Amino acid sequence: MAGRFAAVLATTGLRSAAAAAPAEVAPERFRLAVIEDTYEVLAGLELVSCALALCPGDQPAAESLVWPGTPVLRIIPGSSAHQILSALDGLAVCGADEGVVVAGDVPDLPGLVIAKLFRALGSHDVAVAPATNGGLVAMASRLPMPDWLPAAGVGLDTVDGVDLLTQAAPGRGALSVGPAWRRLRSVEDLGYLDPGLEGWEATRALLAQSPGVLRPSGEPSSSSDWSPVPPDWSPVPPA
Repeated sequence: MAGRFAAVLATTGLRSAAAAAPAEVAPERFRLAVIEDTYEVLAGLELVSCALALCPGDQPAAESLVWPGTPVLRIIPGSSAHQILSALDGLAVCGADEGVVVAGDVPDLPGLVIAKLFRALGSHDVAVAPATNGGLVAMASRLPMPDWLPAAGVGLDTVDGVDLLTQAAPGRGALSVGPAWRRLRSVEDLGYLDPGLEGWEATRALLAQSPGVLRPSGEPSSSSDWSPVPPDWSPVPPA
């Protein structure tokens, strides 16, 4: 079986969940809670080793959230594409044959989303999970990564990342697009969290300090344009 690694990409500032913190919660405290919950999702996957990718690399508070012995990848700040390519290279150095890098702002992400990306690597070079509110939730790749992936210039924050990857993919077996999820990058995104879903305990505890932030039903507001992507949907046309 291939060595499978999954890394949480912990960024800072406006590129992180700090931008989604409600007024009652300190942005940095909220960012760390969301990273912790995202890491716990990956730690619960079977036959997958976890890693933490830090960008910038000096984040002792984030580093303290993971289990001792967890590989820590220190990424030099750069473009979104630079971050994810550096993280994938780091996973290859750790011994991964297959790696996935996950945005550090998806505390309620179902583990099945990542499991489907790994499964897709059995027949594709690269697999991605789109973010319903723009960009990507995760990118998975066989390692070492195919030559066409760096040339695509796509990172998790690339709004039209799926389109660019589709254009760059050299054939039908190059790219798989899996189920989509949503990321927490603004206060408005908090309305998508479903209190009925298990997990995301650290994030949930902080949001308890902000009455009214979570909708009782966990449903998006009527003004939202969120629409889940069907699990088998892929924009990659037949060769």
